[in-house]
Parts: sequence; structure tokens; C-alpha cells
Amino acid sequence: MNASHGRALPIPVPEHDHVFLGEGHDRNARKTWSVIVLCTIVMVVEITGGVHYGSLALIADGMHMSTHAAAMLIAATAYRYARKHARDARFSFGTGKVGDLAGFSSAIILAMIALLIGYEAIDRLLHPVRIDFNQAIAIAFLGLGVNVISAWLLSGGDHAHHHGHGHHHGHGHGGAAHEHTDEARAIDTPFGRLQLSIFEDGVPPRFQVRRFQDAATPALGPGELVLTTLREGGVQQRFALRDAGDCWESVDEIPEPHAFELRVEAGAGAFVTTLHYEEEPGHAHGDHHRDHNMRAAFVHVAADAAVSILAILGLAAGKYFGLYFMDPVMGIVGALVIANWSFGLLRDTGAILLDMNPDRSLSRDISALVAAQGDQLRDLHLWRLGPGHLGAIVAVRSRDAAHDASYYQRLFDRFGDLSHVTVEVTSASPA
Repeated sequence: MNASHGRALPIPVPEHDHVFLGEGHDRNARKTWSVIVLCTIVMVVEITGGVHYGSLALIADGMHMSTHAAAMLIAATAYRYARKHARDARFSFGTGKVGDLAGFSSAIILAMIALLIGYEAIDRLLHPVRIDFNQAIAIAFLGLGVNVISAWLLSGGDHAHHHGHGHHHGHGHGGAAHEHTDEARAIDTPFGRLQLSIFEDGVPPRFQVRRFQDAATPALGPGELVLTTLREGGVQQRFALRDAGDCWESVDEIPEPHAFELRVEAGAGAFVTTLHYEEEPGHAHGDHHRDHNMRAAFVHVAADAAVSILAILGLAAGKYFGLYFMDPVMGIVGALVIANWSFGLLRDTGAILLDMNPDRSLSRDISALVAAQGDQLRDLHLWRLGPGHLGAIVAVRSRDAAHDASYYQRLFDRFGDLSHVTVEVTSASPA
């Protein structure tokens, strides 16, 4: 054990920052403040008008609008806190998750609101009360209008942006365009083992082949390996290969969809095999770009709008058709809708806070890329650092001395969503 003998040990200064905020962080913060201002104005007008005209319904809706503003305040405070402490060294991986924590908190509040609405609706169903339909409908329309404007102000902050982030540091920030490497297929041939994959790096997809051989393996050049796709209807396409340095790459691009039979022919027909490819739906990496703080704010607005619409329907049914029970029934429906949205938000933000793997397809791509180098992936940890930013710890066992940590950091740079990569490479004992 080392002792400092009363002297403060210096804190190492990292070579790079850990700012993992979403691309639209500051823009989304301004949006939430705009909604807060709107809700505050409406709240003051409603409460003032309610007191002046003696309307308890207006006062109640004004108080409800104050809770709406408070929910937005959670989001706005989270944006401000994350930006203020973005470079605070106490946060090992930055403050990108502050928004997810705020989203989780908002989801709990939404769940409580759903329970309160459900309880009140059931109580009204069992113990009906007199309703001033004209005033209630007018207030419901006012609330709907405010929520529509709020939704418009918040719109566009929860889209997944599929592109790389142009910032690099020593841990291997991803700055290149997004790449899709289809799961590598290993083929044992008389000419050695072939690793075949589909590669896309900001360009149309192409086949890539890597060959692993020993001294006794017969020679094989790229011109002696032919790939032919067979699609529905008997359409065939032959792909010639060229030497791309660390691999052989098809000259022509692979047209969509990637669903076909692939005939692999080596050594002028000395070896022939067929592989089956199926299109994998929803493969694109992008869910982790979602700003859950903005999503939570939008869900609050959407939930309020949904309740307003349901209230208008229920009140209209009571006023025009005498179906007075429809008002509390619509309240129950609204509570169920809000509860469902709350559950989805809790599930997604909870998974991030617990560091669950945010992109299994990216994990497969990393695994395939390591396998394509002829190395073994010993361990992989992938988690979200913030909207559009992923962290990874990769442990590789390699037989090639040239495949060190810096080699793999350069390889992983092609994954634009990886913003913080730590690589460990150990040597494999020769067989």
C-alpha cells in the first residue's frame, strides 16, 4: 500500500473532455423555457379571471396549469444543470444522463397524475356531481389550445439523428459516418479461412473478404474468388473483387434489399458454397439519439392534450345526449393512456440509468469487426453516455502483435456513435 504522508496527491488531468450532451441540447432548453413562459401567462390569466368572475373551474384549471409549468421546469433545470457541469471532473462520464434522470422523474410524476385522474374519475362515476357543461367545455378547449401551442414549441426535439459527431480524442471518439458491418460469415476453404461481411461506411454497401492462411495453404488472389447473388425471380449479379489493402472488396455496390442467396466460388470452381442472407429490419443504430428529457416534456403536453380531447368528448356527450357518465369514463380512458406513456418512459429511461446495452446491433457489428481481423472478442460493454453518445469497453485477444489498442481505436473510429472507447488487447498464446 502506498501512503501519501499528509501530501495531497495530484489529480490527473484527462487528455480529453467528457461533454456528451445531445446535439440539440441548448435548442431544446430554450423550447422548454418558452413553454414555461406560456403556461405561466395562462396560469396567471386563469386564476385572475377565476377570482374576478368567481369561477372555481377557472381557478382549478389555472392551478393545473401551474403543475404543467412545474413539469416543464424539471426539464429546463436538467438542461441547465447538464450544461453548467458538463466539464465538471466529478462526473466520470459527463452529465449526458442528467436528462434521462429528469425523464425518469417526470415519468413517475406522470404515473402519479394517471392514478389521481383514475381515482377521481371512478369517484365521479360512483358519486356523480353537477357539471356546468358550457364553462367546462370552454376551459377544456382553452387547455387544448395551450397544449397544441406547447407541442408545437417542443416539436422536433426528439428525433433520432443518424450521423457521426465530429469530435475526436485519444480514447477513440467516433467522427466518421455511420457504418454497418453485417455479421461476418466464416468460410473454411482449401485456400484458408475466409471472413465475408457487408460493409457500409458512408458509401453504398460492398462485400469485404479477409483471408487467413498458413504456410501450407495454396495461394489465392482476389481474381480467383467470385461472389454471385441470386435473388427472387432468378436475377443474378456477379461481383468481382479488388485488393483494398487489409481486405478484398467488391468493385460493385450491393443493391437493396440485402436478401439473397450468395454463391461463393474459389479457385476456378475448386471450392463452391452458398450462403443465405435475409434483410434485418430496423438495423440502423439510432434509438440512443433520443433526448428523453425533451421526450418527457412532450409526453406531459401530449398527455394534457389527450385528457382535454377526452374531456371535450365526455362533456359533449353529457350536454347533448344526456350521457353524464361519459365524463368520468373518458377520465378513466385518459388515465390509462397516460399510464401507458408513463410506463414506456420509465422503461426506456430506467434502462439507460442502469446502463443496459442501448444498441445490440452495434454490439454485433463490433464483434463482427473484431472477428474479421482474426481476433477474439473477450469482453464488450456498451452503454449510453448521453443523447447520440455511446461508451464502450472492448477487450480483445489477438495473435497479431500489430493489433494493439491504437489499431482497434482507429478501427472503431468508423462507428460514429461511439464517443468514448477504451480498448484492452492481450496476446493469445500460439497453438
